[in-house]
This record gives sequence, structure tokens and C-alpha cells, in this order.
Amino acid sequence: MSIENNNTTKSIRTAVFPGSFDPFHAGHIDVAKRALQLFDHLIIAVIKNPNKQSFFSEDQRIVLLKEIFKNYKNVEIDSFSGLLVDYLKHKQCNIVIRGLRAISDFDYEAQMALMNKNMLPGTETVFLVAQEEHSYISSSLIKQVATLGGDVSKIVPSQINKAIIEKLAKN
Repeated sequence: MSIENNNTTKSIRTAVFPGSFDPFHAGHIDVAKRALQLFDHLIIAVIKNPNKQSFFSEDQRIVLLKEIFKNYKNVEIDSFSGLLVDYLKHKQCNIVIRGLRAISDFDYEAQMALMNKNMLPGTETVFLVAQEEHSYISSSLIKQVATLGGDVSKIVPSQINKAIIEKLAKN
């Protein structure tokens, strides 16, 4: 991707950070901010998975992410369904960001990275290892703790915490 600027072309390094982000949490924020230190533009892409029971709808996740990143001009919030490589082609991007919490994550993520590279040669996956203080956090664990009445406010953005509380109050 490139942009024109007074008859000069500047290459913009764009990366895609895909995930269900249900809900988005402190570990995701850490990965996104660190990715922005490496790339000029970051697309946070919510994966639409009709086979998965979501806590927040796709639309809710997008609205929440846009609120969280409203002050970041170099962050784009989007969504997609289907294959990640098709989305990468559509966005004319070949860099994928993935966060790793533990060694066990690497096995699955490496397989996905190699499959993506096989389907779309030139695709590169950048793995960012979770900071120690975020290594235990997962969206599944957050949902479990919150639904059982636990406080997750220290591990999710305030917008997400508020949305979790509102959703659980309705149920």
C-alpha cells in the first residue's frame, strides 16, 4: 500500500491483527500497541464466525474497538469472514500480527502461519509474545469469570468492562 504526497510516494507498512476479540482485553491492547511500534498502519480485523457462540455480536465488538482506538489515526477497525488470505488480498497486505501467550499457542499459530504462506506466498506472520502480566489472560477466561460474578475490570478496557456489566445485567 502506498500513498501519494506532493508528487512523492511513501510506502506505508500495514499489518493485519485478526481475531474474534470476544472480548478485547489488555493482552490484545498490548499486542496492538507493540505492533504499532513496528508498522505504520494496523488493521484490527474482527473475524465473523457464524459457527461460534459469541458473547458480543460482531457489530458490538466493532463499535467497542472503534471507541477504544478512536484517538489512533493509524488504526483501522474492520471485520471479515472466510479465509484470512482472501482478506489480506482485499487489503493488499501481506503481514499478519499474532500474539502468543504460551509455547502451546505457538504450535497452532505456526501451522496457521505456514498454511497462510502456502495459500498466499509472501505472507508473513509476526509473533509478539505476551508480556508476563498478560500471559494468563484469555477471552474465554474473562467471559467465564465475568459470568460467575468476578471482577475483570483490571484486564479489560473500561469500555469493555462497562459493556460486560450491561450485558450480564440484562440476562
